[in-house]
Amino acid sequence: MDKKRFSMKKYFLTLIMTIFTFSLVLGYAGPTVTIKAETQEEELEKISEELERLGSVANTLEKSLALVAEYVKPSVVSITTVKVFKHPKRRFHGDRPERRRDPFRDFFGDDFFDRFMPRQRPPEGEFKTKSLGSGVIVDKRGYILTNNHVVADMDELKVKLSDKREFDAKIIGTDPQTDLAVIKIEGENLIPAKMGDSDEMKPGLWAIAVGNPFGLTSTVSVGVISAIGRSGVGIAQYENFIQTDAAINPGNSGGPLLNIKGEVIGINTAIFTRTGGYQGIGFAIPVNMAKSVLRDLIEKGKVTRGWLGVVIQNLDPSLAKQFDVDVTEGVLISDVQDDSPAKEAGFERGDIVIEYDGRKIADINELRNKVAQTEVGKKTKVKVLRGSKEKTLTVKIGEQPADLFATGPFPGGKDLGMTVQDLTEELAGSLGYEGESGVVVSAVEQGSPAAEADIREGDLIKEVNREKIANVKEFKQALRKSEKGKDVLLLIRRGMHTRFVIIKSE
Repeated sequence: MDKKRFSMKKYFLTLIMTIFTFSLVLGYAGPTVTIKAETQEEELEKISEELERLGSVANTLEKSLALVAEYVKPSVVSITTVKVFKHPKRRFHGDRPERRRDPFRDFFGDDFFDRFMPRQRPPEGEFKTKSLGSGVIVDKRGYILTNNHVVADMDELKVKLSDKREFDAKIIGTDPQTDLAVIKIEGENLIPAKMGDSDEMKPGLWAIAVGNPFGLTSTVSVGVISAIGRSGVGIAQYENFIQTDAAINPGNSGGPLLNIKGEVIGINTAIFTRTGGYQGIGFAIPVNMAKSVLRDLIEKGKVTRGWLGVVIQNLDPSLAKQFDVDVTEGVLISDVQDDSPAKEAGFERGDIVIEYDGRKIADINELRNKVAQTEVGKKTKVKVLRGSKEKTLTVKIGEQPADLFATGPFPGGKDLGMTVQDLTEELAGSLGYEGESGVVVSAVEQGSPAAEADIREGDLIKEVNREKIANVKEFKQALRKSEKGKDVLLLIRRGMHTRFVIIKSE
């Protein structure tokens, strides 16, 4: 009986398969289509259920982002700056300068040229240029944090709030070394943003940029933190940027970068671009760096920075092998300055700094930033490797000398538009200036007299007006000797080549 039942099953299965095969050959696959439709409907139903489940999570995120934008909106301001330029009056003969006669005009006559090729007189007297930026209110008394490059050397500052109120603003202080500035307005019911902790930031976390790109007020863009601790960008002396892919464009400078809780974690300052617009790489100054600058500018009108008094260089595998240590991260001390905090604390040449104030140190940029942000006079523990043994030193942080980095003024007070620093052994080695003397150009402002003279970052200035210089102090003294209104002659070295350049006084 069982065998018969099995045979009947086999028979019917064979019959069904045969009919199915013939239906495919003849194009009559009706039952199969029905089966597929039912399967697809079931699959779509499952997808719909999954989307509903995930949608609740997505809705929560959407609401969070919308709330952040609404929460910070009253704290973000638009900054309009005005720069006044002056053109000297020129003497004209007719419609053209007296001293620049055009031979074709002389031949054909002024009437012919004025009819077919009218010539505009160049502007005389004053004219103004406007630019836009962003800022964030950080104190209900009206203090606003923004970028130095947004407000520096401007003749007028206007601040506009999200509720359309407008105020005149004054500059409280600027810090070109970090590209930060503090301005102030006088108003009521000002709402400051909440400051976060940029040390908690990690790649992959949400980042929200708010500002006024191209004058489009209260623009919000969302992305993630792409990287932290970026340096070598060439924007400022002290660089420890947060990199983000949240869209940042011209006009965003000075606006806040926020975390998902609506806290300020950075001040948007620059973008990497080949086109002038957003290309997915933006940089923000960490808010923890900004906090110390903000405090100093409000309380003192200037920034004081911590100072160790050591010459440092990065530790690489080759150096680690020579010093017989296993670590590849840390900072090697190549020299200790006399009468410095480091000298008094017992630092020695060859020490490797691996920890500062309880935090591990990976490279010279990290150590420089940590020391600079340390309060002057604070006793700080620094862990070093000396030989194969760890040693903890306690150093009382000093105040960074004013001429460690210096901007050279023209006689009469005009700014050269560049920043210079002493040539250390570390810099000489990295730039190829071993055995040389002079000062290194560490920053050049766009459109400045130095930039027009084609002076670039990394150039070594060896002479000022045919006078040799060895450090920043001598550089400033040589500039002071220059006659007012006269051009300045510099001897610079760039790479393997040395040449003279002239910085115009006008």
